[in-house]
Amino acid sequence: MKLIVGLGNPGTKYQGNRHNVGFMALDRIASDHGFSPWRTRFQGETAEGRLGDERVTLLKPGTFMNLSGQAVGEAMRYLKLTPDEVIVLHDELDLPPGKLRLKLGGGHAGHNGLRSIHQHIGEAYRRVRIGIGHPGHKDRVAGYVLSDFPKSEEEVLDNILRGISDGGPALASGDDARFSNAVASRVAPARNSGSRPPAAEAAPARPVKATPRPAEPQPDAPLSLADRLKALGERFR
Repeated sequence: MKLIVGLGNPGTKYQGNRHNVGFMALDRIASDHGFSPWRTRFQGETAEGRLGDERVTLLKPGTFMNLSGQAVGEAMRYLKLTPDEVIVLHDELDLPPGKLRLKLGGGHAGHNGLRSIHQHIGEAYRRVRIGIGHPGHKDRVAGYVLSDFPKSEEEVLDNILRGISDGGPALASGDDARFSNAVASRVAPARNSGSRPPAAEAAPARPVKATPRPAEPQPDAPLSLADRLKALGERFR
């Protein structure tokens, strides 16, 4: 059994925010892999299903970001899981949009959701850090994470969410390399994988058969004196 947590803030007001990319990832996984309908549980919303051979509970805390650990701790204790069986998907300022990193343990780097989880279950859980980029100055961070993804990033966002869903079974089983490859194949597909037709090869040059030029007329050779006299005699014959 695995508990996969997506971080975000509850309510329609926040659903398109950069801070809610963890919720978005769980919604895509639940939809693509046929999970149960969402229901209220563990101070949030949960859905149950399977990713590959693993039974999985998805959790979207309903406690707002800075209290996420309350829901995560309650769910982990009820399901009798250890922190290393918990996977948290969250937004990451230090990665550009379209990038993703896996991490086990470590600090919370000022992320309020992770800080709260640290307080309730410790730091020895796995994280999927989903890049959202940085606004450029720390004073702009709060407004930036609580703003929606712009239209210019919609395709990148859709690709990374699809990649996370594609790699869901590998993520649940702990195969980080296969999970990363699944994401990469969505975000940066191989060349000539169908997105662009290969350039047509140039046909080999066919040898051109030269048309023989007609022989140029040669000037008449001058007649000898005997020949001229003979011709003159035949003329008056």
